[in-house]
Amino acid sequence: MVRTPIVAISIVAVLALGCGGLHLRAAEDRHTINASQRLAAIKHAQVWQPTNIPTLNLKTGPQGKGAFAPNATVTCDFVEETFAGATPKFGCTIDGGEDHVKVRYGRDNNEIFAGVAATRLLWALGFGADVLYPVHVICRGCPRRISVADPKAQAAGETRFDFAAIERKMHGREMEAPSAGPGWSWNELDLIDERAGGAPVAHRDALKLVAVLLQHSDNKAEQQKLLCLDEDAKHLGTCASTFMMVHDVGLTFGTASLMNRAAVSSANLQAWTRTPIWKDVQHCIGNLPPSQTGTLTNPIISEAGRKFLAELLAQFSDRQLQDLFASARLDEKPGTNGEGGGSIADWVAAFKTKRDEITAARCF
Repeated sequence: MVRTPIVAISIVAVLALGCGGLHLRAAEDRHTINASQRLAAIKHAQVWQPTNIPTLNLKTGPQGKGAFAPNATVTCDFVEETFAGATPKFGCTIDGGEDHVKVRYGRDNNEIFAGVAATRLLWALGFGADVLYPVHVICRGCPRRISVADPKAQAAGETRFDFAAIERKMHGREMEAPSAGPGWSWNELDLIDERAGGAPVAHRDALKLVAVLLQHSDNKAEQQKLLCLDEDAKHLGTCASTFMMVHDVGLTFGTASLMNRAAVSSANLQAWTRTPIWKDVQHCIGNLPPSQTGTLTNPIISEAGRKFLAELLAQFSDRQLQDLFASARLDEKPGTNGEGGGSIADWVAAFKTKRDEITAARCF
């Protein structure tokens, strides 16, 4: 097992980031609270916990129970179920049904490439995410309607998917108020109250700027989760340790689009390269074009948030950035609309340019 060292971090933070063990959170982990309890949970929520970036292995990602080695071959048994969203995915069980997973698949599915890179970057920065592991999957009993989409090999009732990703949930119990709907909108970050023990502006604005960096297009409320990290909390309405995290970041590493078009908004190197960090650098307005589902558009970033993220990004070595994009297999992704998928060196160069844009700005 690869252990990812962490310094200056509490037990709660270890649980939140999954660095000491991943949590196989399932649908039944979602718990209902009322509107006033939800507001209280948001007021004292955190959005970031410290990691020791230079020591992290971005090739392997978070390790612990449920982790997969890079490009591991996973054999599972198909489970008939329905998932939200338009991207190809199916349910499967591992280890005789003990481990129920969601498999995203398909070499033409941009989101399995972008999702791996984006969740791994969020994890390393300390912002928390449901992590995707790049794997090969052998599905036993997959029906033809699924297997024909990516039929690398099929024999004796088994179908092999060479391009697939399995999701592991960030540790915590989901908190939802029926009146507010699932997740949280980005404007609700402004409800966090530092005086009540919540995240400071620097952390919140840094998270918004990360969304700009990633070009997180489909940022509707359902793509974020409010979690209780307190294992001892018997009543979630009084949870002492709450965390606001980003759940689904498949439409990233392109340019945000009104209709959330995967061709331009997900794992498109040319689109990502052409999209600057700032819409108005003098006034520190981040460049995140609106989408029809989005709740974050062109956010204004404070100097505290810009500086905080710049200091985090500066800690990544060239080798770590290479591992980040190589782990996502972005050099193996087909090109989009005649544009090449790009080499790992190309992706690293684009990232460093964006990092330089964040570092050079001043938000006074």
